Amino acid sequence: MTRSVQALAYSRPSALEASQAGQLLGLETSGGLTPRGTEPHPRFFSGFLTSPRIAARGLLAVADVASARYYQRTLPASLDPVVTGNGDRLRFESFSGCCGVYARLDVLRDGLDGTETGHGTTNVDVNNPLREALSRIAGDDPLHLRVGPDEMAVTTLDGPVVEKKVPLPDRWLRGFAEAQVVSAGFDLRAELPAPEAVRFLRSLPRSSGNASRGARWVVPTGKTLRPTTRPVAGAVCLPGPERLVALQRVLRHATSLRVYGPVADGAATASAWEVVLPGMRLTLALSPDASRGFSGEGGVLEALATDDAAADAELVSVLLAWEPRIEPADLAEQSGLPVERVRAALTRLGTAGRVGYDLADASYFHRELPYDADRAERHNPRLVAARRLAGSGAVALDGDTVTVASGERRYQVREKNGTLSCTCQWWVDYRGRRGPCKHALAVRMVRRGAPVAGGVR
Repeated sequence: MTRSVQALAYSRPSALEASQAGQLLGLETSGGLTPRGTEPHPRFFSGFLTSPRIAARGLLAVADVASARYYQRTLPASLDPVVTGNGDRLRFESFSGCCGVYARLDVLRDGLDGTETGHGTTNVDVNNPLREALSRIAGDDPLHLRVGPDEMAVTTLDGPVVEKKVPLPDRWLRGFAEAQVVSAGFDLRAELPAPEAVRFLRSLPRSSGNASRGARWVVPTGKTLRPTTRPVAGAVCLPGPERLVALQRVLRHATSLRVYGPVADGAATASAWEVVLPGMRLTLALSPDASRGFSGEGGVLEALATDDAAADAELVSVLLAWEPRIEPADLAEQSGLPVERVRAALTRLGTAGRVGYDLADASYFHRELPYDADRAERHNPRLVAARRLAGSGAVALDGDTVTVASGERRYQVREKNGTLSCTCQWWVDYRGRRGPCKHALAVRMVRRGAPVAGGVR
């Protein structure tokens, strides 16, 4: 597995301290991107949290996911949460070490009382002493939040004194980015009021002992969810229900639970579970199986396969402006591109981590993950293999049926109603549910005349 080491440098550890105005939660930032360019310690917010206890538990839930592995548990290696300032809110994001759970806490305008939120993305230090301090917050006494160094320290920092180095596998990187794109295909399937939401979530298992039993399903019935053993009409997949345990942190403060997912087609699918809180939202997205991360879903590979899509994405990216809600129609007008090409460009930007997706708003938002997110595309195994096949002359076009030579084997790729099927084992196993195989992707590249890198088969 290809991996690199991500170095996070902070001016000091994050801490919860006493101040003249009450308690001060100082979240220290590492290097990140802002409208002014790259900054070593960007500053996004200074003000009060309107619901301190709830915000503390929501932040702990995001940190829980960052340090968790819900499949094949090993020693944890946690990457500090990512924070994005979008002008009217703060978004704290994390991704599990097993690549199967994405978490985000949105602290909205109603949850913040202070100056306007800054713009940009960085990592924030969430260390063990801070976690212990946050878990002890019991009341709603005033809590001042500072994201980034205080104003007095901005010009006097002598350099980083706290450094964390965390292995960053390409699979983790791809999964974090692709979870956004998968979520963009979800619709709201159910909304439960607080009492039913608490009852349902507390009934779920907390351990991974049942993870091997496969996906579960739930059906919206009135104001609750009814378990079912098969994907009947209207059902929502609940893959690895024990992976929702982080939501327990905020249950007592929930006002409702929203469930999102695609239309059930008989196969296990990803889904998202959003707890609505006063001035905040906490969302967990689950991959289709506890043993199957987001990195291998591949539903966006065709959007990565041509240079036209790359050029469109680059054009659209300069128009994003750190907006909390991105409207494709507005971007189409500004860029001169059709709305369909703008949506494809946003898909491509999503796989590079340059936009996230907010299910409650049903829209993308601008953020720039604070690491080399483009590596997710460069090291995508199927994409790399397809480019090699296309560039080496392995694709022989012959009408609707195409032969692709891969090693000593020959595969037949056929097109019907715009969908490509293949005789390879990948297609037999998944039938397009996890995106195109490398052979079908290579055919798309050749038919589109996309320049591809040469290489051996």
